[in-house]
Amino acid sequence: MLSIAIIQSALELGCIYSLVAMALFLSFRVLNIADMTTDGAFTLGCAVSATAAVAGHPFLGLVLAILAGACAGFVTALLQTRLGVPSILAGIVTNTGLYTVNLAIMGFSSNVPMLKTTTIFTLAQDLMGENAPYKLIVAAAITVVVCVLLILFLGTRLGLSIRATGDNPDMVRASSINTAFTVTVGLCVANCMTSLSGAVLAQYQRSADINLGTGMVVIGLASLIIGETLFARGGLWVKAVAAIGGSVIYRFIIALALRINVPSECMKLLSAVIVGLAIAAPTIRKNVAFAQRRRAARKQGGGSRA
Repeated sequence: MLSIAIIQSALELGCIYSLVAMALFLSFRVLNIADMTTDGAFTLGCAVSATAAVAGHPFLGLVLAILAGACAGFVTALLQTRLGVPSILAGIVTNTGLYTVNLAIMGFSSNVPMLKTTTIFTLAQDLMGENAPYKLIVAAAITVVVCVLLILFLGTRLGLSIRATGDNPDMVRASSINTAFTVTVGLCVANCMTSLSGAVLAQYQRSADINLGTGMVVIGLASLIIGETLFARGGLWVKAVAAIGGSVIYRFIIALALRINVPSECMKLLSAVIVGLAIAAPTIRKNVAFAQRRRAARKQGGGSRA
């Protein structure tokens, strides 16, 4: 069984990583764009947040990380909408360039230690007390605020235009809406959330590493698809909450794997298996239901002949 500490840690990390899941929900589901900027934007948030926190500005670090994520999304959108680079390649190009940018922000060091640095979590600890679940409260509060703001944004006129762009870009163009603008705004907002997730994680674990964003697309997709599999139908609120729930469940799966001593080297493989099973779940259920109906039909046919 998982201990209380492990469960609380899974909830904390699930809330933090759920920002990536919501970002992929916006780019991958709403805009229908496979944005590969995620890995680099996540590390960008870590680097900016850690550097600002070390300088004594933990809250400013979150704001700067959001702005930096918007810049990363803008570059990806510029490559895609103005220069004709395919969406996947545009994200890969931006992600590749961000590696050097992130190193430069971190002072060309592969990591930034923050053991004695004041963070939003240490400030919450001072305010609430050491025995309070201050990390969970901070992480959950940030996640809830971002989730509410995202849903409210998608309900605005601009948000509806972004949703329409993902559904039918030709119809949107026929309605005299600039799809390049809606795609740019959508990718900027998505990467803002991704970068914020990295910023919060850096202050949560008191360190930033140049490789923290590696595989973040897989983790985000796993969380998103798990949530969609469990909550197949519903409006925007249900889908956004499903992304958060999927992220928490994913962290519980990882915590359980670590609990039963699965080697850390196998975590990426486990993530890939989870993503594959989550994507295939609807098809598997459909095939199982079809096999059951066919078996029942054969039994009925055999009984009628008798």
